[in-house]
Amino acid sequence: MITIWNENRHEKKHPLVAEIYPNGIHGTIAAFLEKEGFETHTATLDESEHGLTDEVLNNTDVLVWWGHLAHDEVKDEIVQKVKQRVLDGMGLIVLHSGHFSKIFKSLMGTSCDLKWREADDRERLWVVAPNHPIVEGISEYIELEKEEMYGEHFDIPVPDELIFTSWFEGGEVFRSGCTYARGNGKVFYFRPGHETYPTYHHKDIQQVISNAVKWATPVKRKRPVYGNAKPIETITVK
Repeated sequence: MITIWNENRHEKKHPLVAEIYPNGIHGTIAAFLEKEGFETHTATLDESEHGLTDEVLNNTDVLVWWGHLAHDEVKDEIVQKVKQRVLDGMGLIVLHSGHFSKIFKSLMGTSCDLKWREADDRERLWVVAPNHPIVEGISEYIELEKEEMYGEHFDIPVPDELIFTSWFEGGEVFRSGCTYARGNGKVFYFRPGHETYPTYHHKDIQQVISNAVKWATPVKRKRPVYGNAKPIETITVK
């Protein structure tokens, strides 16, 4: 199951966001993932346990996370549960302003700060890992007519793999698609998705997220065993 988590605050406060995403950002993402054959579930901040109960988390293969206004309202105990599930093997896709979420900062161990600007910049996301499964079906770049600018320096650990580098009309560049291994889980940060632009209706953005969900899905194997271990071979005491 793929769980799409969203604060769902902008949609309630901002008429333009409600117009662009009448079913919420989470609803839009769930809809296009369902068209790709994924079983989806949605969860939002104001639900009990933020919609991320033990039952939901234990049945989630990949968690997609969008947050912005209310990072601080996410309870620490829920963050720890999500983190443990990632370490145990659950995939995590962090979108746009989710870079400042408690879960992403906890997994990265850095401030995850950056430069930003809302000025209708054109964004061009260049594919810099053309052989990676996350960019299957994507040409050399994705062009977005208008987006919020994020600029370097982006205070994150060096990515295991850099998938996209963005150029913005104002001159900035940004590491917009980054993968990480954390424990047994896979993490992908994908930059586009400011709430006042119809970014998640763009077919290439949808393709990248769909590809990322496939990539981050846990490998079907037993998890490693940790702790005190008995010897496999007989140890000869001399």
